[in-house]
Amino acid sequence: MTTTYPNDLMGLSREEYDRVLAIMGREPSHTELGIFSVMWSEHCSYKSSKKWLKTLPTTGPRVICGPGENAGVVDIGEGQAVIFKMESHNHPSYIEPYQGAATGVGGILRDVFTMGARPIANLNALRFGDPSHPKTRHLVAGVVAGIGGYGNCVGVPTVGGETNFHASYNGNCLVNAMTVGIARADRIFYSAAAGPGNPVVYVGAKTGRDGIHGATMASAEFNEDAEEKRPTVQVGDPFTEKLLIEACLELMETDAIVAIQDMGAAGLTSSSVEMAGKGNLGIELNLDLVPMREEAMSAYEIMLSESQERMLMVLKPDRQELAQRIFDKYELDCVTIGTLTTTGRLVLKRNGKVEADMPVQPISEQAPQYDRPHMATPRKPQIDAKDVKAVDAATALTKLMGCPDLASRRWIWEQYDYLVRGHTVQRPGGDAAVVRLPDSQKGLALVVDCTPRYCVADPEMGGMQAVVETWRNITAVGGLPIAITDNMNFGNPERPEIMGQFVGCIDGMRRACEALDYPVVSGNVSLYNETNGQAILPAPVIGGVGLIADIDRTASIGFKAAGEDIIVIGETLGHLGASLYLREIAGSEDGAPPAIDLAAERHNGDLVRRLITEGKVTACHDLSDGGLLVGLAEMALAGNLGAMLSLPNMLVPMHAFLFGEDQGRYIVTTTDGAHLLQTIRGEGIAAMKVGTTGGPALTGLPGAPISLASLRQAHERWLPQFMSAADAA
Repeated sequence: MTTTYPNDLMGLSREEYDRVLAIMGREPSHTELGIFSVMWSEHCSYKSSKKWLKTLPTTGPRVICGPGENAGVVDIGEGQAVIFKMESHNHPSYIEPYQGAATGVGGILRDVFTMGARPIANLNALRFGDPSHPKTRHLVAGVVAGIGGYGNCVGVPTVGGETNFHASYNGNCLVNAMTVGIARADRIFYSAAAGPGNPVVYVGAKTGRDGIHGATMASAEFNEDAEEKRPTVQVGDPFTEKLLIEACLELMETDAIVAIQDMGAAGLTSSSVEMAGKGNLGIELNLDLVPMREEAMSAYEIMLSESQERMLMVLKPDRQELAQRIFDKYELDCVTIGTLTTTGRLVLKRNGKVEADMPVQPISEQAPQYDRPHMATPRKPQIDAKDVKAVDAATALTKLMGCPDLASRRWIWEQYDYLVRGHTVQRPGGDAAVVRLPDSQKGLALVVDCTPRYCVADPEMGGMQAVVETWRNITAVGGLPIAITDNMNFGNPERPEIMGQFVGCIDGMRRACEALDYPVVSGNVSLYNETNGQAILPAPVIGGVGLIADIDRTASIGFKAAGEDIIVIGETLGHLGASLYLREIAGSEDGAPPAIDLAAERHNGDLVRRLITEGKVTACHDLSDGGLLVGLAEMALAGNLGAMLSLPNMLVPMHAFLFGEDQGRYIVTTTDGAHLLQTIRGEGIAAMKVGTTGGPALTGLPGAPISLASLRQAHERWLPQFMSAADAA
């Protein structure tokens, strides 16, 4: 018998629709088809990526809960756990930058406090198109305002992040948001429903028509009609979110909650189906009882709405009145809309009619999984530094410090409240943010990082470098890296070359995490980030969390005093392939990225961390984008203190020595360079003195001194000027 397919399969393939027919034994209703569509979307089911995500290391002695829940949970001792996750809101932010970014922040906050944690910090990773593209300023302005508007109002500090520009993001910006929270290790809340007959309770804001099919929209590439998708973008209210946080945390102090899930992507559909599916139960909902802010909403609209600031709970039957009192106090809805059953089915009723009656497990736990064809990225040749145009150091450094990827992000982070709650120890602008834990000497080091130009040149090495860069950033402030979350941003996985990038990055990440004992405890995959067939540079963004035993024993990047010795730890080989020098000075994006020696990364980092905790260094900065001279300039600007450089005999050309991006390196300052060099070399680690702090300039390079005033002007000027041009227009 020939299957007659609906005109609108809602993003499902014909093969997937055939699978729906086999599961249902009949044609699905409009509401049922919508539910299959969102739950089997790439965004919700991870159908192209799950095979590879399973290869990542996700366990360890500190891991309480790894991937699969709302967020990852890691033990940090003394009865405390850190709970964190990163998620994307790429497609919505391109369509409606303010609300797209704002609701991205709101959604990731809910993922964390759903598990019982009080959010203490937000971070973000942003990528925009070429600054000359007509839409870039608009996107930057809207996204930054949205992040600040939501995070500032909800009262959670935005303490760190990164922002980069590249033409590959012209038609598809990236907005990745991360939240970190603290909870009692013995009071973690999970989403698996339990107890047939237990009430299913809706709490929070009312349901509207915003965000319908947002998950499906985020699972397809853009074309010329991207602007027409604006109705799929949710609208957030941070003040309601603040009330929801406080109400949920207050209820969590009782024994009322059996299970809890935020209504994120796919809204009431994903929260109800996932809770029932994980608990191997059925669920019956009376949609007439759902609090609504719009009239005559259909079952389809109610189930697929992605209205913000909503949660779904399973409560103990005798605790409904307690929950009602708490949510009434915060002027939030708290309504029992259904019950758990033993049928294993999702039953939805609206206006006395059954709108859906379908098995839960195939929707939530048995979505299609694909092993898509993948093609390895061809290896790029190594770049010989002698073949790269040499420019005098002052000219090259000034241009690099003022280029879009290295220019100061002050214009951005000054729009964020990074001090609210009073626990921020190191604010944006350093290697990692440092946040003190309340009523403790302990702290957390937090960072997000990725180098997409490495990933497109060599996905395996790029994925590896993204992990080790966060490991170095945390180490450079004195933290012990304990776990990561990831946000995998790639193009269309149905193209073998794109799927090859994903597979390669995952393999590099796996190798790095295993070598560094740095497990992946949560994450998100965002695919189909391309427009009209033009994919973004692959961006496997890593969010790293480190533990600081004593907040008074940390390091920061700024030079502290004149007369201190400057030491470079790690081997300098002058690697210019895929470097910023090559791109910004020589005008080329060719070459292989720098190689990574994972054993050396760990050995070097463990020593640096020990030196910091023992108080033997006064400042520390890891070396990455732009190489040695950029790192020195950043330390000088942060401390408002120059340096007299005395470079050793070099085996590589000067421009490669100064701007090569060899990995595994740190710059430290100390009051006793001779003793420190002896200690480092005694560990079998390469080290060299490159100068002494002091003065108003960087001196000792060929040519005239490079004044800090001129560097600061170049470094601080670009972004405000770029954004003020939008105001002038």
